[in-house]
Amino acid sequence: MTPDIVRCPSCDGYGWMEDEETGAAGDCDWCGGAGYVYREANGIDRVIPETDYPLVAAELERLETERLREMGYSGGAKKPWEQRARGENAKNMRRD
Repeated sequence: MTPDIVRCPSCDGYGWMEDEETGAAGDCDWCGGAGYVYREANGIDRVIPETDYPLVAAELERLETERLREMGYSGGAKKPWEQRARGENAKNMRRD
């Protein structure tokens, strides 16, 4: 039986953790930076081995899209000249 893939309970799908005291960030120790783990039938979570990534890539992508939508991401990136934060310099990047 194939284990379920679930959001990492430690980093909540982000794949990284930040040290509250130092501000240093690094890969989540629980999921190895993937943001997701295998959950066995007995409820035990384990890291998804990198060798399994090609086999579970579509499911990881689906779960990540779902997580981003929960956070309010609409799914479309703005072009540089549409981003106020880039200011006047972005107009020079316009190629359409």
